[in-house]
Amino acid sequence: MNGGGKGTAGRIRIIGGSLRNSRLDVPELPGLRPTPERVRETLFNWLAPVIDGARCLDLCAGTGALGIEALSRGAAGVQFVERDTCAAQALRANLARLEADAGQVTVLDAGLFLQGAAQPYDLVFLDPPFALDLWPALARQLEQGGWLAARGWVYVESPRGLAPALPPNWQLHREGQAGEVRFALYRRALPLS
Repeated sequence: MNGGGKGTAGRIRIIGGSLRNSRLDVPELPGLRPTPERVRETLFNWLAPVIDGARCLDLCAGTGALGIEALSRGAAGVQFVERDTCAAQALRANLARLEADAGQVTVLDAGLFLQGAAQPYDLVFLDPPFALDLWPALARQLEQGGWLAARGWVYVESPRGLAPALPPNWQLHREGQAGEVRFALYRRALPLS
């Protein structure tokens, strides 16, 4: 969802789990593009066997809709990373209002965050601003920096028709398209020595 005018861009809803039908306030910010409901529904249907108890990283979180949806469906915790202060503030407010205590927000550029001390995540949401073409660099940092569990999952959202260059050991599990968006779920295989 792209911003441009004044005021609040609106609200989106959580579509499943314990927070189902909860609304998230969405600030109006240039380039902010919440993952559409039907894409989230498809993705979390794919993730149903593995989401319960998963440790998640919502990189370039924006509204945090993906991470909050994960918390709603039983994820053990979500680390949200968002560089825009206004988006991060709205995300914190939504988490507080929903009493989603297992979500933690860090205000920092995703690339800088991934230069820190790594801890492996079971599931990473990789949905950077489309205009910045950050997929290859962030994917490389995730893979090489120890941020992914041995058989972790990575969700990648990109413009329709663009399959970003990703590490060769990320195996495509499922993919789809909706409107101008390509969405894909990858499973990490252990790299060959």
